[in-house]
Amino acid sequence: MENVHLAVEEDDLYSGYNDYNPTFDSEELENDVGFQQAVRTSHGRRPPVSIDFSVFSHLSYTCFMKSRMPLASSMGRPMTGAVQDGAARPMTAVRAAGYTSSLTRGSTFDPLGQSKGPAPPLEAKNEDTPEEKIKILEKKVNDLIEESCMAQSIGALQLALEKAKEAGRKERALVRQREQSGNADHINLDLTYSVLLNLANQYANNEMYPEALNSYQVIVKNKMFSNAGRLKVNMANIYFKQKNYPKAIKFYRMALDQISNTHKEMRIKIMQNIGVVFVRMGQYSDAITSFEHIMSESPNIRTGFNLILCYYAIGDRERMKKAFQKLISVPLGIDDEDKYIPTNDDTNSNMVIEAIKNDKLHQMERDLKVLAEKYIMTAAKLIAPAIETSFATGFDWCVDMVKSSQYVELANDLEINKAITYLRQKDFNQAVETLKTFEKKDSRVKSAAATNLSFLYFLEKDYDQADRYADLAMNADRYNPAALINKGNTVFVKQDYEKAAEFYKEALRNDSSCTEALYNLGLTYKRLNRLEEALDCFLKLHAILRNSAQVMYQLAHLYELLEDPQQAIEWLMQVISVTPTDPQALAKLGELHDGEGDKSQAFQYYYESFRYFPSNIDVIEWLGAYYIETQFCEKAIQYFERATLIQPTQVKWQLMVASCYRRSGNYQKALETYKDIHRKFPENVECLRFLVRLCTDMGLKEVQDYATKLKKVEKMKEIREQRVKSGREGSARGRREGREGSAGSVVIYFVCVPSCVFCADSGHSSSSTKGERLSAKMRSLPGSNEPYETSSPKELDASYVDPLGPQMERPKTGAKRRVEDDDFADEELGDDLLPE
Repeated sequence: MENVHLAVEEDDLYSGYNDYNPTFDSEELENDVGFQQAVRTSHGRRPPVSIDFSVFSHLSYTCFMKSRMPLASSMGRPMTGAVQDGAARPMTAVRAAGYTSSLTRGSTFDPLGQSKGPAPPLEAKNEDTPEEKIKILEKKVNDLIEESCMAQSIGALQLALEKAKEAGRKERALVRQREQSGNADHINLDLTYSVLLNLANQYANNEMYPEALNSYQVIVKNKMFSNAGRLKVNMANIYFKQKNYPKAIKFYRMALDQISNTHKEMRIKIMQNIGVVFVRMGQYSDAITSFEHIMSESPNIRTGFNLILCYYAIGDRERMKKAFQKLISVPLGIDDEDKYIPTNDDTNSNMVIEAIKNDKLHQMERDLKVLAEKYIMTAAKLIAPAIETSFATGFDWCVDMVKSSQYVELANDLEINKAITYLRQKDFNQAVETLKTFEKKDSRVKSAAATNLSFLYFLEKDYDQADRYADLAMNADRYNPAALINKGNTVFVKQDYEKAAEFYKEALRNDSSCTEALYNLGLTYKRLNRLEEALDCFLKLHAILRNSAQVMYQLAHLYELLEDPQQAIEWLMQVISVTPTDPQALAKLGELHDGEGDKSQAFQYYYESFRYFPSNIDVIEWLGAYYIETQFCEKAIQYFERATLIQPTQVKWQLMVASCYRRSGNYQKALETYKDIHRKFPENVECLRFLVRLCTDMGLKEVQDYATKLKKVEKMKEIREQRVKSGREGSARGRREGREGSAGSVVIYFVCVPSCVFCADSGHSSSSTKGERLSAKMRSLPGSNEPYETSSPKELDASYVDPLGPQMERPKTGAKRRVEDDDFADEELGDDLLPE
């Protein structure tokens, strides 16, 4: 108690708090000579203490401890527990850590007891006990369930089902093992529930619906499983997929009854499903009841859109308007885009904004906004013509409603859709006027409207206006690929192919996935005769559009131009696999096989082309020539008669019909045909010559009349030819005299042959060759001026079998539009122009 001091009012309780003994100043140890010497040598060590305990044998141990005083350090460092300045410091420990009073000579410092060696090994578990077997089997079942779920997540549905079945077998074995060991009361119900639920889900994923329903029934009927009634939703979904709608509604309602009101979101989803099923059943009033309840409790975009569809189905105008107003007022619950724009110089906040700007949450918000805009646009386009007397008034009402909502930017898109509706109604003037109203609006809308106007004028072949609006669209938004493509198209029709290629390349730089720009670039290279570059463009395009018949046809035509007919045939075969009824592709295949000398294959494809499009005069001419070459003139007659119907003013087809009758030995029919031709074309010399020969050979009296007419016609023909010849000589003489008197000046006259971008036939390079071949073939056939054969025609082999089989009456299809060489893929701005 002598060291205890009571504080008085005058005393400072915290006096001496910052005082310290300089001996404990560790920062000055480096400058302490004595300390540094003690560290390097044995200077300052305390000598060992040797005490003769016999001297103190009469003293008690307590007295000895009190009288024992610690030795001070040679450097003056106080001993632990020493009294300094009259104040006693409490002892921290009776003995030092790591030391013992029974320290013997030769013992080492081992506070952790490491000298005892490693710990003995753990005792091995005995896996033969029933408890261990049950635990191992439970782990295997859990692992199988996990493997089944993982297989489903990667799309291996069959493997997932096999794992689920195996888990079910092992779980039943586990239950039997528990019963045999007398632990039937400790069956793991959660594991059984998991196995059955996973098995039912895998059955449903593999579309094994009866098995899935049986598995769900096992769970639902077991009263030991809590909340199993919710699985009736899954059963209702299966009935919905099976189109068993009454049963689906029954199970949805049973599930709804077993879910409490605390699970509001779950109940809303079930009611939404009930409404969709009623829509499928055509019970729109019941569906409206469900959707209206959802919109009053928890409105969402999808339900609002479905409600509008139901009102549209029953034709309720006023309720359509109210539902549209509810739809555009549904809160999305997403942040404004301004949140992701850096607003200050705070580096940390800018880094956070940069990190969350493209994260999954922001992507989900963007997707939700895009979905909402899609539903609103679709609903407006649907109800606009129905809510008012005219669609223009309906669109104006929808635009006014959207402008007063959170979707203000959609108003301009609705205006553009209004112009598109005018286009569908063939009211081009109103469409143009509507689009022209956007010229003074912001750049994005102005660019979209100008792009559509350029496209419209291009279709009307007003290329100057198309070029003007393409420039306007480019000035408003230089990175608009649609505007660049329209500009390239206007330059293309002016045959400035190099400049057009630059615009198409710039469009591809702005949007590498722009297929229209790549297609038009390939056509441009083709016109520039840079066939390898054009081939590269269309091969890239084919990698993007795998089933595009136009792209494959262009590849076939390029290989034909590169003189590789086998590759051209392969690509055309791919075209036929996509569009098997394309008559132009079939005719091109026939032409290529004919060029390769394969007449049978050429005939097959030409005949298929004729069957789908019986008005192609080139195909008809080839088929007729083929039958005449093979000495089956009777079959050629029907094709030349078809050509006569297509070109009634061309006398050659009627002459070919008469020639076929004559060669087949039907002279009477040939005579009647020639007479009919003479009535239609009385000045045709060839027809009169054949009439004279036929009448002479058949001994008819009309031979003199026809001979007289023939002389007159030949004389008139000679006079006409002489006039033409003299006129040519006079004009040549006049030109020669003009050149002599022109004082050395030279005048060159260019004969311009107009060319068109959109060619009616895609086979530019081979059209002349094909025409030459067919003309040569027709010249080799019996001509109109050949000598009449008095001998009887050759007898046909009676065993001949028509390669086409019996001629059956086939249904005739309309002429399918063939793949053109230079059909432009005119670009649109997204869905602004003529969307699906």
